[in-house]
Amino acid sequence: MTTRRTRPAPRPPEGTPPRAELARQARAVLADAVRIAHWAAGTPGPGTAAPLAAHALERAATALELSPAQVRAGWDRARLAGLVELHGDTARPGWRLRAWDRDDSAVLRGWVALFDAWSLVHAAPEGIEAGAVAEAVEAVPQVLSLLQLSAGPVTVPALLDLLGQRVAELHEERCEVPLGPGGSAPAASAAPAETAAATAGDRRSADINALLLDWALEGLAAVGALTLGKGHATLTPLGNWAVWVKLEQICVAAQSPAGNIEQSAADMLLGCARLTPGPARDEYRAWLAARTVGSAVGELLAVARGEDALLRGLAFEALRVVGAPAEPEVRAVLAEPSLRPYALLWLAEYEGNDPDDAQDVLSREEATWLWVDTAAAVADHGETGLLVRHLDSAVQGTVPALLDEVRAVGHPRTVQVLVALAAAHPDPALAKAVRRAAFQVHTGGA
Repeated sequence: MTTRRTRPAPRPPEGTPPRAELARQARAVLADAVRIAHWAAGTPGPGTAAPLAAHALERAATALELSPAQVRAGWDRARLAGLVELHGDTARPGWRLRAWDRDDSAVLRGWVALFDAWSLVHAAPEGIEAGAVAEAVEAVPQVLSLLQLSAGPVTVPALLDLLGQRVAELHEERCEVPLGPGGSAPAASAAPAETAAATAGDRRSADINALLLDWALEGLAAVGALTLGKGHATLTPLGNWAVWVKLEQICVAAQSPAGNIEQSAADMLLGCARLTPGPARDEYRAWLAARTVGSAVGELLAVARGEDALLRGLAFEALRVVGAPAEPEVRAVLAEPSLRPYALLWLAEYEGNDPDDAQDVLSREEATWLWVDTAAAVADHGETGLLVRHLDSAVQGTVPALLDEVRAVGHPRTVQVLVALAAAHPDPALAKAVRRAAFQVHTGGA
């Protein structure tokens, strides 16, 4: 046994409004998007492209008494915030829209999704290379950190200086050394003409950085993360809270047990197997923070497809921490029999169902398959007493009914589970019936 120090729950910076007030502010930022999402969800065929189709744009503007530009902007925000989902030519309400009026957490998650997509909300300046735009987006977290640490207005020149430093660091990290004529590094004593050209290039880079900083600040202001004054910028309470949350996620990653972040998904999940739910979620967050969402979800689902039933269940627990970004991949595995029950439960909870009621989404056969899979996890990793108590969680009312349906469900671990259960159960008559069922499955008998 090892002891593990738990990090106390972090507190937001002093002066941060309560979550209910933050949610109220987020609802205000997304008010038009919510109206448009409700309209789109109740209107057939609003259009599948990022902007609404022209005819739908006109209908929405008339119905909602908004300008076409307001409708277009609100539609983009609704999609980015997860308020509406497109399925072919039909717009359906996203789970956040259904929970919008009653769930402050759903509202804040929706706003953070919009905040993360600020660079898609406000078009980048024309005539600037895509690489330079990408560098500015990569540098913006440092700009936001300075705004958050300053706890007040920061001048644009100070922000521009930081942006330029960060872009230069990115160039250095990529070993992008400016080359002279013929592809060689510039000589120590450059000719006056070359020096003048380099100076002009530096001025041009500074001008581009200034344009990109203006674009970034305007984009962040458009999503409600900051306010712009004359020559300065200030984080809003929402923006300040969001930056703090992201900094805390980095801290959680830094405090993971030694080496856990670097482990594969399977080894990380095994390391979390005996933790209580709270510390386990902290470990999942730490592991996820060190990876891109796509690669992390793919690795977790690959583990879930393996033979270890315990890791299958833990993989979906980790996917619950991922949340919305994992939804398309989880939905895609519904066709895989071994993952379908887990995916159905994940989606039910994701869509706002109470975890205690989520089992209702499973068919009798799916619930039985999940019972066998969970029993396999207990048999492989748990204590015999847990396997006996696991009988009480079966949907069937009697052991004979359970054995009949377990034999029919076709789980690959059925025989091993029944043999382990027969060996563990203290009732000789019940153990004999279970052994008989195991033999029948093994031999293919009735």
